[in-house]
Amino acid sequence: MGTNIVFIGLGNMGLPMAQNLVRAGHAVTGFDLVPASVRQFADGGGLVSDDQGAAIGQADIVITMLPASRHVLGAYLGDAGILAQARPGTLLIDCSTISTEAARQVGRAAQEKGMPMLDAPVSGGTAGATNGTLTFMVGGEASALAAARPCLEVMGKAIFHAGGAGCGQTVKICNNMLLGILMIGTSEAIRLGVANGLDPKVVSDVMAKSSGRNWTLEVYNPSPGVAENVPASRGYTGGFGVDLMLKDLGLAVESALASGASVPLGALSRNLYSLHSKAGSGALDFSSIYQMLGEKA
Repeated sequence: MGTNIVFIGLGNMGLPMAQNLVRAGHAVTGFDLVPASVRQFADGGGLVSDDQGAAIGQADIVITMLPASRHVLGAYLGDAGILAQARPGTLLIDCSTISTEAARQVGRAAQEKGMPMLDAPVSGGTAGATNGTLTFMVGGEASALAAARPCLEVMGKAIFHAGGAGCGQTVKICNNMLLGILMIGTSEAIRLGVANGLDPKVVSDVMAKSSGRNWTLEVYNPSPGVAENVPASRGYTGGFGVDLMLKDLGLAVESALASGASVPLGALSRNLYSLHSKAGSGALDFSSIYQMLGEKA
């Protein structure tokens, strides 16, 4: 018999993650502020409820996948938050990408309530969420991770224990800063080839077999038509948004300031994505930076 799970946040990532848990035989009750997402979840066999508090009170595990730190803090803390509604011993897993300090704040509050909690942000994009091949970067107690592992293994193929509370978020921030840098560098390189008369697919194929190879080039190519089933080939829709990348780069810069680390390329990438967002592209996939880099001055 499956575990009784509440999953809060049925967006581009959360919905397929929750659906994979349903297919694995768990009883999953889903919640989201967008009614269409809830209906889609229900159509796929998920459970829905009008009483989130009651569902949380009966859950064995509560999983959240929310946009930013403020949403996670609002969801967990306060008189109507998850910590006020869940039973002691309920396992809490936050898969959002938020600041390290916010994760630690919620983790401390959960510990005081007798609820084990993990910060478990993910990598792998919407394709990884759909295929159940995400990478989980986990912060929290080893015993909590052991209890969460059967559910995490349904949604992902790689699970790394980064350390104590907040460490999963720190690793995720590092990863996404590098991802943003790589996407900009990959886009620049392809654009340079195109500007000199080369086919973007030829440029990509050569670099994919050379020292410039990287994940954004091989798996998430930013040039339209080079690869199938990537946002670039469907108008930069349905992927990881520019504004989400901008948020993560902001978290990286904030973390660098707090720790005294030097991240000049991370800071420059944040500025470029900020310009791209302000130009009206915030809802497009982050690979759309390729478009901005191709615009004439």
